[in-house]
Amino acid sequence: MPQYKAPLRDIRFLVHDVLDFPSHYAAHGHAEIGADLIDPVLEEAARFCENILAPTYRDGDETGTHMMNGRVVTPDSYKGAWKALTDGQWNGICCDPDFGGQGLPHSLGMIFHDMAESANQPWCALFTLTQGAIRAIEAHADDALKQKYLPKMVSGEWTGTMMLTESHAGSDLGLLRTRAEPVDDGSYRISGEKIFITWSDQDLTDNIIHLVLAKLPDAPAGPKGISLFLVPQVLDDGRRNSVKVAKIEEKMGLKSSPTGVINLDAATGWLVGKPHNGLAAMFTMMNSARLDVAFEGLGLAELSRQGAVEYARDRLQMRAPGGAQYPDKPADPIIVHPDVRRMLLTQKSLVEGSRMLGYFTAMQLDIALNGTGEEQQKADQLVALLTPICKGFFTERGSEVADIGIQCFGGHGYIREHGMEQIARDVRITRIYEGTNGIQAIDLMRRKVIGSDRRLLDVLLADIHGFCDAHRSHALAADLIASAADAAAEWSELTNRLLEGGRLDPALPMSAAFEYMEYAGYVCLAWCWVRMAVTAADQLAAGQGDALFLQAKIDTARFYMARILPRTESLKISMLAGPETLSSLSDEQFFMA
Repeated sequence: MPQYKAPLRDIRFLVHDVLDFPSHYAAHGHAEIGADLIDPVLEEAARFCENILAPTYRDGDETGTHMMNGRVVTPDSYKGAWKALTDGQWNGICCDPDFGGQGLPHSLGMIFHDMAESANQPWCALFTLTQGAIRAIEAHADDALKQKYLPKMVSGEWTGTMMLTESHAGSDLGLLRTRAEPVDDGSYRISGEKIFITWSDQDLTDNIIHLVLAKLPDAPAGPKGISLFLVPQVLDDGRRNSVKVAKIEEKMGLKSSPTGVINLDAATGWLVGKPHNGLAAMFTMMNSARLDVAFEGLGLAELSRQGAVEYARDRLQMRAPGGAQYPDKPADPIIVHPDVRRMLLTQKSLVEGSRMLGYFTAMQLDIALNGTGEEQQKADQLVALLTPICKGFFTERGSEVADIGIQCFGGHGYIREHGMEQIARDVRITRIYEGTNGIQAIDLMRRKVIGSDRRLLDVLLADIHGFCDAHRSHALAADLIASAADAAAEWSELTNRLLEGGRLDPALPMSAAFEYMEYAGYVCLAWCWVRMAVTAADQLAAGQGDALFLQAKIDTARFYMARILPRTESLKISMLAGPETLSSLSDEQFFMA
């Protein structure tokens, strides 16, 4: 199993040098958060994730969770990790101080999340779902519910879940059948069955607060008839609510993260927000969860990358093409071989580029939550556009990077002993979580690009072109900047072609949606890499920083532009092939033996 080491040097480079978090915080209501506070938070987060959380990852997979007397039993090591999380107040890092939180910016909390996902992704959903539930309750519940439930959720004494999915409905929530009957005391009795509910039960806390989608008796048909209800696992008098785990799903991965089929039998709950407005309220949690899942893909990719690099440095096989690089050894380590370097650089360029884009997006979320006026509006637009890109692209690349990690190990990667196969099993769900990546692509194309008549895209493109124009004559990175600018210009032109074609045939942009999402991710990473390359080159020229680290950033940017960004060309050809390539077969022809 790879021994996780928090990539603090890379994180500090982004936080202090490229994105300048201290200036960002000073301009957006957190002037007290400078480098003197950021760095200790990063160091403590790294210690927690490396020393306490990471050792539970393999144990969780080996032990798993199981049912005993109708309840879920978790690995013993998880209890100590959860206590350390709550003792360190990590669960409430970004929560409102009025409810016991630390009130730190969302972007700083996402860095902790980034590290924790690498350390133990299956465990992490326990606190990320809780934080998402906290945000939904804060935004939509009445004061009585907030005062009653939020303090213990923020402290980590209680956890939260999201109950959306039903077996017949899947992602089409308008079809759900769970019902809520009003009671004279203002509560409701909720009945139905939910599936795929992550951390729906556990033995780590005294209570679990479920947010449940259901329909009232007078609900209109479809999504507009959905309401949101708060359903505690344990009621005020200590009785267990009528929320029962029918079974735990047997999954490909995430063996230690219980996914349950849940039966609600007239369970007591309370309305959150207005009747029939539950989907909008739940999307407060869902949109947060989508960015969380993006970081799950990134976090596991980082873990795979670290394992691959360590193995490639130690594994001796053959000699380098140009002759022995380590003549004192019986063979060279495989890191000298061109194909292994191709794999390692692919991992490095995708992981570090995605981290930059994820942190930038988290900064926009800070402004969307706390800014004002046009700046807040712009941040809202960027978050709306970038969330499906990050969720879809990071998780697709997470699977790719995990697969490369196995390949670097060769046969050793395919067996359990080295832990690389666990990463591949665990990361696979991220492409499905919180709306499959096909749904993310539809959301990006239909709602964010077509729905805004491309206005959201133009906000981002203005930032990309603004940076490229300002640095077009950069002494060391001009060619990289030109490549990024050309990619952004082509993204704009391609979008116009899809929108214009869509006015004649609405199937055209939708048939291109998945490739469009992938294309968008590659162009965004090109922009991120030129920003990192410019910063690194400027520091080198000034004689600042670690020269080897900074030169590696420039060289990795060049690799990305030469070897990864050209993937957009094949995606463009595929997008413009037209919907007829997907529709020519009849339904029956798929069943022909």
